[in-house]
Amino acid sequence: MDLKSSAILSHAAATIVIFGLLFLQAAECRNVKKIKDGVTYSAIKCRKHSALLTDFGAVGDGKTLNTKAFKAAVDHLSKSASKGGAQLIVPPGKWLTGSFNLTSHFTLFLHKDAIILGTQDESEWPILPVLPSYGRGRDAPDGRFSSLIFGTNLTDVIITGNNGTIDGQGAPWWDKFHKGLLNVTRPYLIEIMYSNHIQISNLTLINSPSWHVHPIYSSHITIQGITILAPVNVPNTDGINPDSCSQLRIEDCYIVSGDDCIAVKSGWDQYGIKVGMPTEHVVIRRLTCISPKSATVALGSEMSGGIRDVRVEDITAINTESSIRIKTAVGRGAYVKDIYARRVTLKTMKYVFWMTGAYGSHPNDDFDPKALPVIQNINYKDFVAENVTIPAQLDGIANDPFKGICMSNVSISLSANPTKLLWNCTGIEGITSNVTPKACDLLLQQQKPVDCAFPEDKLAIEGVNLTTCFAGFA
Repeated sequence: MDLKSSAILSHAAATIVIFGLLFLQAAECRNVKKIKDGVTYSAIKCRKHSALLTDFGAVGDGKTLNTKAFKAAVDHLSKSASKGGAQLIVPPGKWLTGSFNLTSHFTLFLHKDAIILGTQDESEWPILPVLPSYGRGRDAPDGRFSSLIFGTNLTDVIITGNNGTIDGQGAPWWDKFHKGLLNVTRPYLIEIMYSNHIQISNLTLINSPSWHVHPIYSSHITIQGITILAPVNVPNTDGINPDSCSQLRIEDCYIVSGDDCIAVKSGWDQYGIKVGMPTEHVVIRRLTCISPKSATVALGSEMSGGIRDVRVEDITAINTESSIRIKTAVGRGAYVKDIYARRVTLKTMKYVFWMTGAYGSHPNDDFDPKALPVIQNINYKDFVAENVTIPAQLDGIANDPFKGICMSNVSISLSANPTKLLWNCTGIEGITSNVTPKACDLLLQQQKPVDCAFPEDKLAIEGVNLTTCFAGFA
């Protein structure tokens, strides 16, 4: 690497750190008020009962394994579920643990100086069956490790803090992935399944072995004020991946990732088609994303249960491969439709708009080649992009065009060395209005101004009000 390249990388790294520190400072103050021996915080529900992790023998030295203490604490507090609920407070310290499960009517609260560390001992991570809408693991065919913090068939669960940290210590998992040594799919940091009324907020999540936050087969989920930091050269360290979920609100998050900052999913080929559970009614707002090798918001590629009514607004992406990317393939079936994005600011991008109908990557060879996805009613407006290499790469499927694409009020400034073909389009149909540089001929330029759609109604999840709760540390 020459001195110029090294300087550029150092400057980029410094920029990421500065943005991260600024966001962390803001996150520490958000919705949290310090009072004597504790803090107040905002949550969907407060708890009548409370306990400290140290009450169950935990030692926060970063070396002592505390899996049994976490499990004992959750088991004890679960008895209060019908008596006003309970919260487990993680005090200052470094708390090493394996995977543990949550319970209903429960809050896990992390002090700002608390760090939950995922152990690197694989025996502390139970192996679970593959997800029914996927049919196999993402890294390997057989099974998958349980996430560090896991919950299934729950209601009213909160994972929050005043910006405490959950560190997956993922390096050994990344190394095994790169070397092709995985027989079981890597664990996620947080996974909630078959559950409802979930809040994940005001935390810093770092170095997950794979995805950081994975709600699946769940509904009524609020994710707020989350900082996610992962090396930009490690694949599959996605930030937040809602999967076959409905009524989801993601807002005020800062994500640095080696993969998609947010990836909206709903199952893989024939398995996702069989389960048939879409991700729908999603709002994503005030997101800052840095992902040099992937998307700010991806739709797919696993979308075989369908994706619809996704609303994206007030987004900033810096040094990121693409803004909103639609990924699908023959065999996926289902649909991606009723997608809306507005007020998107992009700085140093490879692509602004990216759609592909040939993503490939199938669970096996038994997918149905006649299962063609429907991509329609895609609306993008009020985009401003600087230092862009390729304004658009839009590739539909032969005999299955992506339809109803609308782009309005888009301003793209090119990099010093842009691609020769600025808009590369096949298998698509749509319109543009006030878009520069001029789009491809398949996106018809309108003579009269057009304002692409964005819904004016509010989703039910946006009406969820938070209340002020207390976490005591003494």
